[in-house]
Amino acid sequence: MNWTRTLIAGRTNSTTIQCIRYTVVGGCAFVVDFATLWGLTEWLSIHYLVSAAIAFLLGLATNYYLSVIWVFSDRVVQNRPAEFIAFGLLGIIGLGLNELSMYVFTGVVGYHYLASKICASGLTFVWNFVSRKILLFSNSSPLRGESCPELSA
Repeated sequence: MNWTRTLIAGRTNSTTIQCIRYTVVGGCAFVVDFATLWGLTEWLSIHYLVSAAIAFLLGLATNYYLSVIWVFSDRVVQNRPAEFIAFGLLGIIGLGLNELSMYVFTGVVGYHYLASKICASGLTFVWNFVSRKILLFSNSSPLRGESCPELSA
């Protein structure tokens, strides 16, 4: 019972619990991302790569908000706008992985764009969790302390 309570509520530095929570957050962001991709592509006839970029950015915003209020307790960057920019820059790398994967799986391999999105999301999930945990939300982050004082202002 106590483990369940810790999993759902409260601050934690447990990487296991953070990963589980990030999976839930990632699932919510994925729903926003996937539904937007589908809606923009099918309803508005926007090219799937343009739709994927817009959808990814909406998913990124969802992911950031839920991550900082529920997943990660330690904050390397105390300046919220700077933190969001760093979170977003890591997300842009994730966007590059997403777009490249979408292109390869759809344009080269021939998968349907929605199947490609599922594959791309798995790769992007791993990048996003690991990079954000290590760089933005860890006591041992290389960005913590004197190495980047402008981020703490």
